[in-house]
Amino acid sequence: MVVPILTAVTGASWEAQLVSALDKAPGGLQVVRRCVDLADLLAAAAAGHGRAVVVSADLRRLDREAVGRLAASGVATVGVVPEGDEDSERRLRQLGIDHVVTAAAGARDIADAVHAAITQLAGTGPMPVVWAPEDTVAAPIAPGRLIAVWGPAGAPGRTTVAVNLAAETALLSKATLLVDVDTYGGSVAQTLGLLDEAPGLAGAARAANQGQLDLPALARHARQLDKSRLRVLTGISRTERWPEIRPSSLEVIWGLARGLAEITVADCGFCLELDEELSFDTSAPRRNGATITTLGEADVVLAVGSADPIGMQRLVRSLAELAERAPDAEVRVVVNRVRESVLGSRPERQVREALRRYAGAYRVAVIPDDPAAADAAIATGRTFAEVAPGSRTRLAIAALAAELAGIEVPTHPRRWKVLTR
Repeated sequence: MVVPILTAVTGASWEAQLVSALDKAPGGLQVVRRCVDLADLLAAAAAGHGRAVVVSADLRRLDREAVGRLAASGVATVGVVPEGDEDSERRLRQLGIDHVVTAAAGARDIADAVHAAITQLAGTGPMPVVWAPEDTVAAPIAPGRLIAVWGPAGAPGRTTVAVNLAAETALLSKATLLVDVDTYGGSVAQTLGLLDEAPGLAGAARAANQGQLDLPALARHARQLDKSRLRVLTGISRTERWPEIRPSSLEVIWGLARGLAEITVADCGFCLELDEELSFDTSAPRRNGATITTLGEADVVLAVGSADPIGMQRLVRSLAELAERAPDAEVRVVVNRVRESVLGSRPERQVREALRRYAGAYRVAVIPDDPAAADAAIATGRTFAEVAPGSRTRLAIAALAAELAGIEVPTHPRRWKVLTR
């Protein structure tokens, strides 16, 4: 059976030699189209003209998004580099191209790489060993955990929970990374009183898309807060910049974040819809892709809801859809702004009983409302631990942070002041 092959090796002196080697290679390989640029390649792939493509590292505008689009079209990608060109090989592998050969490789080696790439894309072959540059930052012995903080529409306080949860894990001597992934109204930078002009997540995403992001680069994009084990990767400064946060780039960021921090806290957007893909004949922009990708990669998802009748109803209705988006994560419910003025006496008990009855949720974290502490924190751009260390809101979030970090939860508020001093 003939295996149709595309090539996109423009301007290389050894292109003709490579095409000849492919045609002579065992396994029925046949070059059916020599693409002149990336647009030509993507069009040929979308039209189903090939099962694999051989590309060079200097192909203009080749990035991780393009490699993902090729895979979505059912086309496996093999990289080819001049012999001894380690920089080109590094770039191709950071773009997600796992099979790379040299231009001087024999026909059988090239054929083996093509067939291996096709087999891997079909999901029937072993995954290659993960490659990383030798100069990356040393990762912890155990990979870090990714905790996604999500909540339905209606401002349930997910950013407040995410920011203070990250601050508390840092106070517990855990290297922590806080990331603003909300493409609708990210406000982590403003909540912490930081300038949001820095590239932050957008800069890291661009570097990942170009195959230039490694652990040192991610560390440079994430701002280290003074006298803290907390790093912050701020979100986009304007909502119209959401196309910069591509799902394929986030997959790279989350993989590296596990090596940079023991705990990564991601503040996600509210929307879980996939309907925008139905409006396009080609690969569609995915505004909700950042949230959906994060939920799919997360170890733990905190579903934050507001403790009022409307907020509780929204939370209960959304939990089933959330489970579909995060099938491998541990989903835990967090009810925020719990107060007697809305729910009556013993509000914590009412919240837990309602969620147990209507959502089947038994592990529920309850965060009492403290408007004075919340106002002081937002007015000064600081955390609850800084402005109101004895606040019931702060103590509840601190207890949740300790539990997620695997630390014994103190039973008395005063012990928190000692533990997190």
